[in-house]
Amino acid sequence: MSETPSSLERAAARSVVKNYLRVEPDENVVVEAWTHTLPMSSAIVDEVRRAGGNAFLAYEDDDAWWRAVERKQAKPLGRLSDPEWAAIAAADVYVQFWGPADSARLERLGEKNLDEWADGWFDRWYKLARSTGLRGGRMATGWVTDSRVRHWGVSKPGWTKALLEACLSDPAGIGKSGRRLARALTGAKKVRITHPNGTDLEVGLAGAPPRVYEGYPHPKDPAYSEFDMMGNLPDGRLRMALDSRTAEGRFVSNRRSYDEVWFPWAIYSGGTLEFSDGKLTSFSFEEGEARFAKNYARGTPGRDRTGSLLIGLNPKLQNVPYMEDKERGSVQLTVGGNAYSGGSNPSDFRGAVCLAGSEIRVDGTPVVRAGKIL
Repeated sequence: MSETPSSLERAAARSVVKNYLRVEPDENVVVEAWTHTLPMSSAIVDEVRRAGGNAFLAYEDDDAWWRAVERKQAKPLGRLSDPEWAAIAAADVYVQFWGPADSARLERLGEKNLDEWADGWFDRWYKLARSTGLRGGRMATGWVTDSRVRHWGVSKPGWTKALLEACLSDPAGIGKSGRRLARALTGAKKVRITHPNGTDLEVGLAGAPPRVYEGYPHPKDPAYSEFDMMGNLPDGRLRMALDSRTAEGRFVSNRRSYDEVWFPWAIYSGGTLEFSDGKLTSFSFEEGEARFAKNYARGTPGRDRTGSLLIGLNPKLQNVPYMEDKERGSVQLTVGGNAYSGGSNPSDFRGAVCLAGSEIRVDGTPVVRAGKIL
């Protein structure tokens, strides 16, 4: 019989609890688990107790959840019980695993039903978390489901292993390299991205301070967004807003990107974006072009302008599904709205393309070369 949790799950859990969430003795920690995340959730509970914290496991059974959906009771699923609200109010740390496991079935529910489920708890949850100074982490291992593995054509053990190993990255080291990049970008005007695959794009910076996401939660930190008291695990990226007026050239992706929605299902690969005089003039994709075109067509003004630039910082990630923008030295370009990163583009559209192995220059000075942060 295989070990459950595995030794790698235990090591990753120890890193999450000790290095990222930095749980202290006597702190109250809530761990939100689903059926498919129980081994890793169990490992987190073990490590919280090892650190001297008080662990409370909140378990959501997949079958019971789906039976409620079949009875057309999605709205009650979004109403947390009074004991749950009390636990959140008393918690110092919150660890969240994504669920339920049948992600394909969840997608088929449609945005309306998903919004109905979320409306009952989302705003209230984050308002309460902000008021108490709660900090926590969203565990990407919850994304590893049988339906996504089939749809994306990836290895389930390989994907899981890559995510767990990335949680072993040193957040202090990630933060150090991210701050070095942030210093180079602060006060700069233009960024140029080149790659032998035909990428040669120059964009302008909005002037907003770059944000470094090393995996630490950032509660009550005005430099971060109102939702950043919850870190993403694993993480490792720098985000900066673009000025939405300066863009000239071509960006050709060699990594996947995804819809930025609740449950990212549409995949974009082989993308090429062409810009002239600050505007997106054409786009093409080997995979996902119809979905991108549909979302782009219904987007509000500003959809044809650059939004944000992300540079990956995590040294243990390499071409891992839904982690491409965190791979060290990768660059992700978004078009459309960028208010979430400190910009002024109000569009409700956000599309992204991702590239690894490029050279990035800031006002003419190289800061990334062939995936290495200089």
